[in-house]
Amino acid sequence: MKKFKFWAGVTLIVVVGVLIAWWALDVRWRPKTITKHQAEIANILEGAGWVSPGGETKLYMVSFRSCPDCIRFETEEFPKLHKKKVDTRVIVVARADTEGVSHSTPVERATVAELWLSRGAGWPLYEAWHAVPVEAWTAPGIPPADGDMARTAVVEVGRRMVADLKPLLKDNGIDFAYPLLIWWTKDGEMHGCACEKPQTYRKVRKELGA
Repeated sequence: MKKFKFWAGVTLIVVVGVLIAWWALDVRWRPKTITKHQAEIANILEGAGWVSPGGETKLYMVSFRSCPDCIRFETEEFPKLHKKKVDTRVIVVARADTEGVSHSTPVERATVAELWLSRGAGWPLYEAWHAVPVEAWTAPGIPPADGDMARTAVVEVGRRMVADLKPLLKDNGIDFAYPLLIWWTKDGEMHGCACEKPQTYRKVRKELGA
């Protein structure tokens, strides 16, 4: 009886350890299946000022220019995704101010407004922006958004988009963070991920065939 209890205890410990490791190494990094508010989320993304190089399988990424996790994902994963004809639709926002603290610069706001107004045709501008360090970008030839009511309104639309998405995604178990990725699987399921950590990349690649 004592031996039975001993080995039962050992087995329980092993099983629990395996389950914890499985969660830590695999489950926690899996994307979430979006089952609520699908149409509303899709409409918000489709109507946003996204830019892309074109492709077949849509992947939306919400980011801001100086976001380190966004830059890492783009640098490491975009080349692989583009080879598989994934349409990386990037939605850049100028983050809203909080308690009087600005989280964007005038140059950033001007460029974001231009990208939104250019929409799909703005990919060359997006690439040019990302080809230089954040602090070196001067938005050459781009009208300022500050002081221009129409362009300021475009910047605010992007901020409102983020505010609108947060509760919708929360209902699906996704806490909004940058980069936010949303795509559709081959089976037509909408999946999403606040993909701050590199451990999530493999899952995204696999589902998008890259």
